[in-house]
Amino acid sequence: MLRLALQLGLSRGLLSRGLRTRSRGPFEDKDGKWAEFKKKLQVAWPGGSWEPFADTSHLPPEHADVVIVGGGVIGWSVAYWLKRLEARKNAIRVLVVERDPTYSRASTGLSIGGIWQQFSVPQNIQLSLFSIEFLRNINEYLAVPDEPPLDIRFSPSGCLLLASEENASLMEHNVKVQRQEGAKVCLLSPEQLKNKFPWINTEGIALASYGLENEGWFDPWCLLQGLRRKALSMGVYHSHGEVTGEDEQQPGIPTCGMCYSDQCCWGLVWAVSRAGWNWHWAPRHFARHQASCGAKKKVIGFWVGARGRGPKIASWRKGCMTYLTVLSLKCGRYMYVWHCPQGPGLEAPLLTDISGAYFRREGLGGHYVGGCSPTEEEEPDTQDPEADHSFFQEKVWPHLAQRVPSFSSLKLQRAWAGYDDYNTFDQNGILGSHPLVSNMYFATGFSGHGLQHAPGVGRAVAEVLLNGNFNTIDLNLFSFNRFYLGEKVLEDNII
Repeated sequence: MLRLALQLGLSRGLLSRGLRTRSRGPFEDKDGKWAEFKKKLQVAWPGGSWEPFADTSHLPPEHADVVIVGGGVIGWSVAYWLKRLEARKNAIRVLVVERDPTYSRASTGLSIGGIWQQFSVPQNIQLSLFSIEFLRNINEYLAVPDEPPLDIRFSPSGCLLLASEENASLMEHNVKVQRQEGAKVCLLSPEQLKNKFPWINTEGIALASYGLENEGWFDPWCLLQGLRRKALSMGVYHSHGEVTGEDEQQPGIPTCGMCYSDQCCWGLVWAVSRAGWNWHWAPRHFARHQASCGAKKKVIGFWVGARGRGPKIASWRKGCMTYLTVLSLKCGRYMYVWHCPQGPGLEAPLLTDISGAYFRREGLGGHYVGGCSPTEEEEPDTQDPEADHSFFQEKVWPHLAQRVPSFSSLKLQRAWAGYDDYNTFDQNGILGSHPLVSNMYFATGFSGHGLQHAPGVGRAVAEVLLNGNFNTIDLNLFSFNRFYLGEKVLEDNII
């Protein structure tokens, strides 16, 4: 004990006198590591005048390889697949930052939850095929020891798309593509449609396509929470906060490469370069916190159009790149829930009318959920959206009642407004690397089908981040380069 006391006393003396004067020669503290160590030692010194360590459990790690800004379903899917595909356990450090842990305004929880294979672009069909396999076997992917199994509540009631005479030939072509990709979809004439669904008014319908299997709807909230729970169990870090901009001490560092503003946009998976770029994390009710990212890549996702003028893909704080305004946060649709005991009942699929109105069954008690996407002039303010009940009376109900006569006596019960990360260029997702910023990767712009494709998109982004290529599904068609080349990837069947 005496020897320990002497050693401690000598160490304390060195801290207060001797080593304090070492500023030259071999003891020069060039990188400040000794000063940092000295401070920590003095803090831990018993009986010292230093304040004890503050509680930092709410803060993110000081270093992360990948920072996912926005913990929605795509963000957590990327986090999950990064940990699942990493070369060895804990090989990379992944952090998810979410500004609204209640997810009250997240697009995931406000979605109708549909999944269908009836796309016109083969890559979208392949993403849907993988997603349905993922959902059907969700507990094989996302099971957590000592936690209850997930109940995704998948309802395989199919999706029914209706076409007028004008669009019948296009529907025939699309169904051919879907069958080539392995989707089981059939075409129905008006007579066949009436025989299968007697409650439908076939007036104005020339053709219909119907998914025989692997289509319907599921619980979006369950998928989000399942991905989140599994990712956390695999070692993903998470924090409640907001990315707010660049390092003021290094003004040459870009904000995020998209916003051209001091405020970084939401919904990006950000893994920054070796150059030591920093991001700032401003947690609710806590002081500003700075953390560094020492990885090689970053990825952009949702909420990118919520800040003022909207994002400009390829913008750079001090660069000369042409601005391409292609993304906007869009209140893409109003959702309505109504009650109609005389409605289609258990036979009702997810139906999309030629007018653009759509609906599906909700539960087993004669309830239905649906709506119709508003035009740009009819969209509400994305900052505080509220569903417009008059829109239902004027633009939705007339089409529903015309197509399903029993809906003429429905009773509207509640409504809400949902979000889309809308790609104004071609309404398809943006995936892969930025052509000039080598460590920036995109996962955004899905324009309404991001939820159902989240499992496949998360896997694809993780493959690119870890291996540099799309390994399972070739999604290079959705690369950023198409904006420069002016090559649109047009999808005919976006509900």
